[in-house]
Amino acid sequence: MATAGIPGRVRTSKSMIGQTGFKLSRLAASILILAASLHWALQWQASAQNAGTALLVELDGAIGPAASDYVTRALKTAQETNAKIVILRIDTPGGLDTSTRDIIRDILASPIPVVGYVAPSGARAASAGTYILYACHVAAMAPGTNVGAATPIQIGGGFPKLPASEEDKEKEAPEHPTLEDKIISDSVAYIRSLAQMRGRNVEWAEQAVREAASISAEDALAKQVIEILATNVSDLLIQLDGRTVEAAFGVQTVATQGLAISLHEPDWRTRLLAVITNPNIAYILMLIGIYGLILEFYSPGAIIPGVVGAICLFLALYAFNVLPVNYAGLALLILGVSLMVMEAFVPSFGALGLGGAAAFVLGSIMLLDIEAPGFQVSPVLVGSVAMVSSGLFLFIMMMLMRARQRLVVTGPEELLHSRAKVIEWRGSQGRVRVHGELWKARAEDRLKTGAIVDVTDIDGLTLVVSPQKEESVQ
Repeated sequence: MATAGIPGRVRTSKSMIGQTGFKLSRLAASILILAASLHWALQWQASAQNAGTALLVELDGAIGPAASDYVTRALKTAQETNAKIVILRIDTPGGLDTSTRDIIRDILASPIPVVGYVAPSGARAASAGTYILYACHVAAMAPGTNVGAATPIQIGGGFPKLPASEEDKEKEAPEHPTLEDKIISDSVAYIRSLAQMRGRNVEWAEQAVREAASISAEDALAKQVIEILATNVSDLLIQLDGRTVEAAFGVQTVATQGLAISLHEPDWRTRLLAVITNPNIAYILMLIGIYGLILEFYSPGAIIPGVVGAICLFLALYAFNVLPVNYAGLALLILGVSLMVMEAFVPSFGALGLGGAAAFVLGSIMLLDIEAPGFQVSPVLVGSVAMVSSGLFLFIMMMLMRARQRLVVTGPEELLHSRAKVIEWRGSQGRVRVHGELWKARAEDRLKTGAIVDVTDIDGLTLVVSPQKEESVQ
């Protein structure tokens, strides 16, 4: 019986050993698969790091000090992070000449190739955007976009002259070049130099300035205004791969295969600059600053109006320092506010208030007298503030006029022509009761106790009285 059970035990042991070996094999296979996956992930990460990144910078809206600061910081970030290329996605109606030239100066000095890309579909690179696109090392556009209309607009208003016909040119007498002619010539030379540097269509660039010419993306590619027509950023990277560009430090071959796209977000400084350099915001900040200081001067010790006013005024002055401000308009605006405030304290019967309102409106209109898109003070805002300010100070003036017509009810002046009762009298002096108070009094005539007198004058704390014939008051 004992010997019969031995084979069964042997078979059971073999079965257990087989199951254990199978489990060990599965564990080893899992470990191998995990190790292979980890190795593949590390290799992919290493290859991505070796490939580098493409920094995407989005230039949207009007070009001003905030946009210039944003692009400048983005190009510095690209150098610090060793980005392979910078993609400047453009969608702008134009902007200020000084900010545009600052952006172009940074692009030309960049050791990293900058690719100008007008996108998405429906975007435009108008006016200042045309200059920036021409300055980029590679120019690209998405289908359904346009570029051009780069005629500069003179600060102070005015529109470019239409091309004159040959007959008109023959009739016209030769004239000296105007300021507008000088601005146009300078802009033409500037964009021609950019076109020659990048090997793009010079003739069309000049037309974009002189005739405000504008073309679509397909026509821009056909006329060699741009080099690439790309539907999206991924398509742009594919077409960029292997191109040769001349950057600040020499000729480079762009390698875009496997690049990771990194979006450069504007920091708080750029966002704050974008808010306060908005002409409408700067205009409101200046008004808050002026009114806050006025309230502090007329109510010393209030503190809050003065602090808020000073902060707002300094922010407005900083914004006006970087914006093309007409200082004659600024002076008229401050004069208008001052005159409207003076109306409440000087009896001018509306002359100061009306003059202040007129100066306020004229100064507001002249404040940023420039036709660049996105840099005008809204006429609705000017009219609303002018109406509210004028209405407020006219209301104050009416209340003051009503107050002046009322009888005096307090103070020493209220005692004049009041009736008093003689309490005691000796010679030419005595005491009288008026409004329940005892006052020293004097008169030219001798008065009797209980007599009713009129208060004709006040000499310090002594009343000058004269006798009355009315019956005594109780």
